Amino acid sequence: MSKLARVIGSQRLTSQDLEWTAEANPESFSSQVAEEWRAVGVNRISLGAQTFDAEALKWMGRLHGAEGPLKAIEGARGCGIENVSIDLIFGLPIHIGRSWEDDLRRVIDLDVPHISLYGLTVEPGTHLGQEVRKGREPAVDEDQYRKEFLMAAEALTASGYRHYEVSNFARPGFESRHNAAYWSGDPYLGLGNSAHSFAPPVRRWNLHSWEHYQAAVDASKSPEADREVLDEAASRLERVWLDLRTIDGIPRPTAGTPQDRLARDWVERGLAAWVEDRCVLTPEGWLILDQLAVEYETSALG
Repeated sequence: MSKLARVIGSQRLTSQDLEWTAEANPESFSSQVAEEWRAVGVNRISLGAQTFDAEALKWMGRLHGAEGPLKAIEGARGCGIENVSIDLIFGLPIHIGRSWEDDLRRVIDLDVPHISLYGLTVEPGTHLGQEVRKGREPAVDEDQYRKEFLMAAEALTASGYRHYEVSNFARPGFESRHNAAYWSGDPYLGLGNSAHSFAPPVRRWNLHSWEHYQAAVDASKSPEADREVLDEAASRLERVWLDLRTIDGIPRPTAGTPQDRLARDWVERGLAAWVEDRCVLTPEGWLILDQLAVEYETSALG
């Protein structure tokens, strides 16, 4: 971290506008690590807790126990880093016995200022994907997925969190600033293996393997694995999709247009709401975000 701090530069590190988020898993985070990170300028910690349930952690192959996130939060707060975010995962198989309601109650009691929620996804090439294919594990239960997402949205907003983006909740003033840049379509630079960069209209990503990435850099070659150039249609769709992700939503469409009729239909179905001059998705709408973004952009084509 100290080497990275030197690259960033002291002028930037002392800026009041700086958000330097460091991600960690609870088992690799300690008070000593927190002190070292804070000393070089880190002012926000994101912890991959996933759950507070011991059996669920074991099922996911996580190395930390149920008390790991608590100790990590104490370590961050003990050295003066109050801006802490926790990742939680929902939609885990029922047979594990994890109580999503208990996890929500636990994280609310901890009063962390930022919470990110991620639904379980089954990727074909992963161990879980193979287990599902062989019938040893169930596929994601869509009804359970929906129920747990809506339960979280209701519980967290009732506890004072602002549901400011489909997956993110924050106390006022603790919204993730670097993520906001992504959602706004701002350019960003990704350094390291697997890192993504975006300079409109080009998105590129680096080699996945650390060994291959390091070899490319040592040979003064580009570590880029591939890139995508967004055409005008893809850029428009992505802009709609990103806008609909957030609590800012999209501008109210011109009256009488196909997009206006579509947005009004969303509102009638409880998928969106009018907030001043914006059309903002509700939690029900966020559950089918991808579908609605395509509907909206397609409607513009007549």
